Amino acid sequence: MQSQRTNIILRADNVNLTLGGNPILRDLSVEVRDVVRTGMTTGQVVGFLGPSGVGKTKFFEILAGLLQPTSGTVQLGDPLQPVRAGMVGVVQQNYPLFNHRTIEGNLMLAAKKRYPNGSEAADRMRDVMGRLHMADKLGLYPAQLSGGQRQRVAIAQQLLCSDHFLLLDEPFSGLDILMIEEVAEMIQEIAHSHELNTIIIVSHDIVATASVSDTLWLMGRDRDTNGNIIPGARIKRTYDLAAMDLCWDKTILAKPAFQTMVSEIRDQFHQL
Repeated sequence: MQSQRTNIILRADNVNLTLGGNPILRDLSVEVRDVVRTGMTTGQVVGFLGPSGVGKTKFFEILAGLLQPTSGTVQLGDPLQPVRAGMVGVVQQNYPLFNHRTIEGNLMLAAKKRYPNGSEAADRMRDVMGRLHMADKLGLYPAQLSGGQRQRVAIAQQLLCSDHFLLLDEPFSGLDILMIEEVAEMIQEIAHSHELNTIIIVSHDIVATASVSDTLWLMGRDRDTNGNIIPGARIKRTYDLAAMDLCWDKTILAKPAFQTMVSEIRDQFHQL
């Protein structure tokens, strides 16, 4: 299946962040282009990898418009515009829901923030839950859902509040193998439901993240000639998995080239 990357739909340009006099991010520049495959609707899934404490969370917050960089810009959309809070849905690990409200009640709170008309909000909410195969769960309470179902509801919340951009924080954390496969399938399903949908996954799970992504960002810090770390992290390497023929394949985990890439990334972690 032929594919190409066309318009830029997210761009971070020379982002720097200093907190308390300490450089956290340095000269960080990346972009996401719309992936186009002939005869198919294809969104974008970007895996964002790096060691703990390297600055992934801070860049996550900058991409979401929740934290202003010391310098540099983040733009997203088609056409590009400066990011602001609310443009990007953020799904955290704890999936906050009101336990005393039904799933429908929780989601209507989110939907009405964007769709003041109650009928329109309800229609949009039911449409999103239908696409997530959760329409039959609207009358249940959060305590009656499995962990994977709660995650789908949390994603539905953010889809109701934002247009096409989602940031997922450790979506595979604490899940067994079967649940990881379910979540991975869901991520791709959501991404590919609209051409401009873009999901960025921040995770420590290299295999699961790489298996659902068409792009990988590897964050780390440079070292001087003596091997000492230079403060301030940046994107050290970008993997274009589409160009490498390592995406959109249900058998990807068995491919020797995929296994080789995962081993290479693991080795690089020691130097990041």
